[in-house]
Amino acid sequence: MPHPSRITVVIADDHPLFREGISRALQLSGFIDVIAETDNGRDALDIIRREKPNVAVLDLRMPDLDGITVLHALTRDHSPTRALLLSAFTDSPTVYRAIEEGAAGFLTKDSKSSQVIEAIRAISRGHTIVPPEITAGLAEEIRSRRTHNTPTLTEREHQVLKGIARGLSTPQIAKELILGTSTIKTHTQRLYEKLNVSDRAAAVAEAMRRGLLE
Repeated sequence: MPHPSRITVVIADDHPLFREGISRALQLSGFIDVIAETDNGRDALDIIRREKPNVAVLDLRMPDLDGITVLHALTRDHSPTRALLLSAFTDSPTVYRAIEEGAAGFLTKDSKSSQVIEAIRAISRGHTIVPPEITAGLAEEIRSRRTHNTPTLTEREHQVLKGIARGLSTPQIAKELILGTSTIKTHTQRLYEKLNVSDRAAAVAEAMRRGLLE
């Protein structure tokens, strides 16, 4: 059984050398346990549902089910597992779709092992990771999709939203606003309802799309 302070990870990628390389690097990190590996999306989804790892590292293009489809299923299931998408495809619509479907992070496949490890650490702590070289294109994609259907947020909801966008955890937002964590959770849930989303990453993406974070 993994040590409680360690991060459990499942890796899904259909390129054996890449998958094995990432797995080896994660195992050598000293705080990550790779509990399963697979080469297709369908098996990945089954394993994640059964093992409930802290983080799933998913390839975008895989046999049977692609990474986006796996993300959609995990979001629909309200899975506790957070997902990091690794892909050679970094066009803005693809990144937008991944975040919209619930990805907690998106990295290119040429990222260094240290970047992947740090992304997994951050994601396991509730943060959302999108590197600067991808963020600019994502912001432009969001602006291009913006509609005038903008919900009205209270001042507190907007403060919580800005905290989420900065990658702060619920306790960190509570400390900054001098409020209880349960109050922050209530504001966060109302934000989700107003934005019609189900997680932090999607809330930030939708808020940017609607011009609420400018």
